[in-house]
Amino acid sequence: MASSEPPTASQASLSSVDGVADDLAGTTLSKKQAKKLAKKEAKEERKQQTSASATAAQDDSAEADPFAANYGEVPIEEIQSKAVSGRVWTEIGALEGQLSGQSVLIRGVAQTIRPVSKKMAFLVLRQFTSTVQCVLSVDKESVSPQMVKFATVLNKESIVDVEGIISVPKDPITGTTQQVEVQIKKLYCVNRSVPNLPINIEDAARSEKDFEKAEQTGVQLVRVGQDTRLNYRVLDIRTPANQAIFRIQCHVEDVSSLAGFLQMRFLRSEGFVGIHSPKLIAGSSEGGAAVFKLDYKGQPACLAQSPQLYKQMAICGGFGRVFEVGSVFRAEDSYTHRHLCEFVGLDVEMEIKEHYFEVCDIVDRLFVAIFDDLNENCKTELDAINRQYPFEPLKYLRKTLKLTFEEGIQMLKEAGVEVDPLGDLNTETERKLGRLVREKYDTDFYILCRYPLAVRPFYTMPCYDNPAYSNSFDVFIRGEEIISGAQRIHLPELLTTRAEACGIDVKTISSYIDSFRYGAPPHGGFGVGLERVVMLFCALNNIRKTSLFPRDPQRLTP
Repeated sequence: MASSEPPTASQASLSSVDGVADDLAGTTLSKKQAKKLAKKEAKEERKQQTSASATAAQDDSAEADPFAANYGEVPIEEIQSKAVSGRVWTEIGALEGQLSGQSVLIRGVAQTIRPVSKKMAFLVLRQFTSTVQCVLSVDKESVSPQMVKFATVLNKESIVDVEGIISVPKDPITGTTQQVEVQIKKLYCVNRSVPNLPINIEDAARSEKDFEKAEQTGVQLVRVGQDTRLNYRVLDIRTPANQAIFRIQCHVEDVSSLAGFLQMRFLRSEGFVGIHSPKLIAGSSEGGAAVFKLDYKGQPACLAQSPQLYKQMAICGGFGRVFEVGSVFRAEDSYTHRHLCEFVGLDVEMEIKEHYFEVCDIVDRLFVAIFDDLNENCKTELDAINRQYPFEPLKYLRKTLKLTFEEGIQMLKEAGVEVDPLGDLNTETERKLGRLVREKYDTDFYILCRYPLAVRPFYTMPCYDNPAYSNSFDVFIRGEEIISGAQRIHLPELLTTRAEACGIDVKTISSYIDSFRYGAPPHGGFGVGLERVVMLFCALNNIRKTSLFPRDPQRLTP
């Protein structure tokens, strides 16, 4: 009866050699051929022995580690929507002391991995702006030395699932946001990152205070430059500060357009209707040459510099009050800390009953509501930003300060700054005025009205008492402009005259001008850049920090 046992490695090798010998039977071998045959036989034997040893090692490893099922790489079929398990996941930010003794299932990014010995390792997992310390220690119930070794060779930023028991250590944990530990019982790698990342997240998350302390102690720290951050933006935005910045930005947009003061929908509660205007248009929205030109099916076209013309047409269409949140495109060659070629704009337009200050009043109530809401509901995010980019809380009044342009000029003159009374303010004079306003009125947020007409767009209504000035305003945070607004010209003849005076081809905006020929109410509005609001509220030094994937004159990727 034939044996059912598989041949041993040596038997397999002999069988192979016998086969070769059979093939060469009756053949006289030269010394060279005999030597070559001997080498082949030895190589085949080593190969079989290696294969057998590997199989035996795997068997021994499985036998030696009864907890092998508690860790490892997650097979691809398990993450191909194979089944719904019904397991309950807990966010890292929700891990608190009251969960002590409970088992939790969390998914996070392996931010740091620190082996202590062959039997113990620490992992810090990150999710959004929250981090938690996890402890992996050999025990007799679920964790083996092999499991600890598996953890210590994970690459940073790998995605992992952890099942473990919550415990509260006696001493505060200094390196994480959550003041609990997770005693790991199961650990699985869902997706392994590459071993050498172009940006170390710990380096990218350091604050200036960290660099100052390091310099005092003679420690050399890696500083991640702005271009490097933007080149590898998908890694840079993983830092807690960046995660918080874009959650703040989302909150500002939400308060502006959907949520609002005292849990009411602010603009909608004020009678505004949300609209969406086209971004492909035939002519300039604002006048000037700062437009992205393109071919539109054989016709010249450009990307909209703002929804300005269309939100006015919506007012003429009988909506009364409208707003839009959407992309805005500016082809300006501005290489500054506060300009982008593409940004998210909040635009508002409304009928005016008597005075354009009615628009200013909406700005006042809207932004006080935004600031209140951020301070009350985004404390965690603001703290995360403050740890990396320390800033003083924004000062603002319950009733927003309004100054005329001429009053602002006078304040500058009294401080020894000479400014053209019919010109615009440059960045430095704006900042200087902001400091003067704070000293005198104790606010970082104010409105400056009655700008010179020559520095405003063609559709701005001139002042009734002095045509050199206009019914317009700008709004400032920390001495930098965030909003431009005005009463609009709703009289087609005056609008045509102003457009021609500003060098605009009236034919390209004929449908816009015609919309005022059918009966148009007096109206005004404003536009504000979302990224700039967040930048200045958090006192950040560059708008690129508040743009997810910024577009400026030198950057089109990633």
